[in-house]
Amino acid sequence: MQVLNAVLYVIVIGFLIYWVGSWLYFRLKGRQMNGSLDQKTFEETMRKAQIVDLREKNAFDAKHILGARSLPYTQLKYNEGELRPDLPVYLYGDNKNICIRAALKMQKKWGFNDVKWLEDRFSDWEGKTKKTTKI
Repeated sequence: MQVLNAVLYVIVIGFLIYWVGSWLYFRLKGRQMNGSLDQKTFEETMRKAQIVDLREKNAFDAKHILGARSLPYTQLKYNEGELRPDLPVYLYGDNKNICIRAALKMQKKWGFNDVKWLEDRFSDWEGKTKKTTKI
């Protein structure tokens, strides 16, 4: 029984180290990329960019930033051709680490040069929004 408890303890500690390490890695990478935008800057400059909502489709349909397109992070690798790499890309979602992960993927794998993300979560967004109506 003590061996089982020790194994479980090691697994839990290992998982926590991985989780914290992963979070820290993406935060540091995000700082290195210098792509974080506050709401004011995001809203003032978004007309020149491709705005991407990384949340799932049902969340996008409920409410999204006016002019954004839905490319959920879980489906991003299947939809890479929908964006132009020569234009700036602005990302947002409910989790900043997801935005940083998507930005890293877009820069490293697909050659995007100008990828930024909203510093705040979408739920804190105060700018114009739209709901997708279903017929």
